Amino acid sequence: MTGRKGAGGGNAADGAPLPGEEAVARFGDHLASEMGASAHTVRAYREDMEAYLRWAQRAGVDPLAPTYRQLRRYLAELDQARYARTTIKRHLSSLRTFFRWACVTGLAPADPASVLSAPKVDRRLPKVVSDGDVERLLAVYGPTDADGAPREQTAAQMRDAALLEFLFSCGARVSEASGLLLSWVNFPEREVKVFGKRAKERIVPLSRRGAEAMTRYLEKARPELLGDRQSDYFFVSNRGNQMKPDGIRKMFKRALAAAGLDESLSPHALRHSFATDLLEGGADLRSVQDMLGHASLTTTQIYTHVTPERLKEIHGLAHPRA
Repeated sequence: MTGRKGAGGGNAADGAPLPGEEAVARFGDHLASEMGASAHTVRAYREDMEAYLRWAQRAGVDPLAPTYRQLRRYLAELDQARYARTTIKRHLSSLRTFFRWACVTGLAPADPASVLSAPKVDRRLPKVVSDGDVERLLAVYGPTDADGAPREQTAAQMRDAALLEFLFSCGARVSEASGLLLSWVNFPEREVKVFGKRAKERIVPLSRRGAEAMTRYLEKARPELLGDRQSDYFFVSNRGNQMKPDGIRKMFKRALAAAGLDESLSPHALRHSFATDLLEGGADLRSVQDMLGHASLTTTQIYTHVTPERLKEIHGLAHPRA
């Protein structure tokens, strides 16, 4: 059982507000307005904290003044409910962030979550899309099909082709594609300004194919999609509004199905493929960190996995006695 219900499930009786619910709402506002967290991130934190509030109410625990042992009992119940270790670790991360903030604001008298240790999680390599599958995916809405035959694109197909090329060309997150402004795309220099998590700015080079697809969309498709509307956003919906993250994810799922690829893949898989391709092509880890917008080099290091064949190739080129 890996959902958000279970040990944390259940609702307040008769729809009455849960104890601590107002504090969690303020916490969500803090994440959005002061920390620059995306709507998706804020929703995830709030859902985790609301699960904790429901448990605290059932267990007779003061949600804003729990003891270390009470929080440990909460995590133990999640484990007993067969939550995945990654899920338990995420719940603990939410608790730590909340209580750290609640202590600073005076809503909580202490921070018992800070001394809790997270369950050990097997480090999994990120899912990547093979070169061949990337080509099949990018060809779904492109000007030519997978066999190279010309295709008459609709305005929506031009936009979706440009979106897919942008995600892969820049290793961008879905939220970054959604929030991309016209003024941030520099076609002469083939580079894009991206605002990532916590409004962190970075400049990412744009591939030739990416620039071509985005230029085609900008000149031919975007005016048709906008109609008589105006928008500062680069990618717009069929109705001329900002292309929202959920809309991009749905488009990606349709593209996977049309390409005959694993539909469990997410747009983030293109970001993983972008990073892996750069490293295997000889890019240094620090440069990849900058292009991905990772705050810590440790996060980028997960992409340093290489195949045995690649290791042999590197050894053969670099070792003096190979």
